Amino acid sequence: MERMFIMATTQVTEVGDGDFERMVLAAETPVAVDFWAPWCPPCRVIAPILAELAGEYGDQLRIVKLNIDILPAYIGRFGIRGAPTLIVFKDGQEVDRLVGSQHKSTYQNRFDAILGVAHA
Repeated sequence: MERMFIMATTQVTEVGDGDFERMVLAAETPVAVDFWAPWCPPCRVIAPILAELAGEYGDQLRIVKLNIDILPAYIGRFGIRGAPTLIVFKDGQEVDRLVGSQHKSTYQNRFDAILGVAHA
């Protein structure tokens, strides 16, 4: 199956402590969580890439952000060693992890593999 590009207005949303369980761990589709911090230059570099990918993947894969400065407990909970760290969850379990700034194609390849779609 080929990856479908959905050029919708899907945006990357901020997830908080009160909705992490529902929006990430209990989600019916895979969710990529960008563990970021405002002081982190690579986090600012990947933000527009992730926003673009959120529009392309639409409902197939949700992308959310979690500010580790505001919610530092998640650093220990998920073994975050640097920002940005992107963890993809599927059926409540971690299925992939990327640390640092990556090229858009790297994110696409990893997301496609998780979704089981052919590379465009």
